[in-house]
Amino acid sequence: MTATATATDWEAIMGLEVHAQLKTETKMFCSCPTSFGASPNTHVCPVCLGLPGSLPVVNKQAFDLALQAALALNCQVAPFTKFDRKNYYYPDLPKNYQISQWDLPLALKGWLDITLPDGTTKRIGITRVHMEEDAGKLLHDESGSGGESGVDLNRAGTPLIEIVSEPDLRSPLEARLYMEKLAQVLEYLEVCDCNMQEGSLRCDANVSIRPRDQKEFNTRREIKNMNSFRFVEMAVETEIEEQKGLYARGEKVIQSTRLFNGQTGEIRTMRTKEQAHDYRYFPEPDLPPITIGKEQLDAVRKGLKELPEARRTRYLEQLKLTPYDAGVLIEHKGLGDYFEALVRENIPAKNAANWIISDCKGVLKERYLSLETCGIAPAQMAELLKLVEGGQISRATAKDQVLPLMLDTKKSAGAIVQEQGLAQVSDSGAIEQTIAEALKKEAKLVADYMAGKDAVSNAIFGKVMKAMGGKGNPGVIRPLLDAALKKLREQK
Repeated sequence: MTATATATDWEAIMGLEVHAQLKTETKMFCSCPTSFGASPNTHVCPVCLGLPGSLPVVNKQAFDLALQAALALNCQVAPFTKFDRKNYYYPDLPKNYQISQWDLPLALKGWLDITLPDGTTKRIGITRVHMEEDAGKLLHDESGSGGESGVDLNRAGTPLIEIVSEPDLRSPLEARLYMEKLAQVLEYLEVCDCNMQEGSLRCDANVSIRPRDQKEFNTRREIKNMNSFRFVEMAVETEIEEQKGLYARGEKVIQSTRLFNGQTGEIRTMRTKEQAHDYRYFPEPDLPPITIGKEQLDAVRKGLKELPEARRTRYLEQLKLTPYDAGVLIEHKGLGDYFEALVRENIPAKNAANWIISDCKGVLKERYLSLETCGIAPAQMAELLKLVEGGQISRATAKDQVLPLMLDTKKSAGAIVQEQGLAQVSDSGAIEQTIAEALKKEAKLVADYMAGKDAVSNAIFGKVMKAMGGKGNPGVIRPLLDAALKKLREQK
């Protein structure tokens, strides 16, 4: 490798190690709760504190969730697996070892497909999926006056799976797309809530670069504990540029563990990277090995929930949605669930999709809400859409007036329409009278129409709608207006 390689000569080589907190009520080896936000050191017991004489017991629900993830990620599940002790000292590790898995992990050799911006699919290999317990958390004084740190062990013993990819990622964008797709799969399985802000999904990235014509890998550096998709993309991009700079100056990349600051965009080195032998792995003496039989695997496989691509196919083939609409609706499981609830309320699938994707989005975004968390149940939203379909209110009224009031007051759509007097006018007699008045008032527009400018009819339509205060039913107004204009031409 030469130190004079230009930026275009380099190829990035990346693999991600993703830690996902399993969606259980209790910890991996004890009955302490895993709920987030409790006062420090209140969800602890002798087992997760590592007190003498305490013995761990495997959480069966956690084990089953890990199996679901392994199968959904197309892994080969091991028929025989065990837990190991990973020995290291850190203030948030009360036992001075972490129960993890080393040489006999739960599953190996899986894969996950990602879709690139040009529409092509790339398969990312998954080296292994293994189970382990989480460590605690250091709490640092950020007031600037003390410099003291505390240790909160509420997370200690929380069940995790670590999903290790092959070094198949070649760009920061691919790294982000892989993370997003992995989180989507875990969310659909209900294996992990994927709340990165609360630490239930974290990512470490191993990054190296090499000249494009070189087959061997160069020294890699690891970036630890990134907790957003955007930070993953930013961090690996920064690391790639730093390594290019080192090689350009004729310096070496030293294997190390690094931290990314999302506020400043900077990466700093924590320590030189440990090797596996530094952890002195040995089998966990307090936990027996586990044999996984075919019947158990078949039962778990049969119970797997629908995954994103299967949902997309169903939306395309059964509900006849467009590829774009299906892609948007499957992005988050909760969004797709809400859409399907509307369909079950007898809202046509295309109408429900249009409402969610086009009409609701802006109103909810202004309030920093998502459809799933806005407080309007699908049955209540369906009532609003049925008012539109029935012609009682216009789509614009539903979006601009009724929906915001539903969000603000929590009242039903019907009650709001009645209280605010928003019902559409569909009475043909009243509409014909308004059309006649508009045709007399808008003599210039009428003259242009009579001169053959058919597009002017849209402007006249707008005048009629305005005259009716936006409450006129467009489906009734348009044919009556067309008939009136045609009559004028015939009389000419």
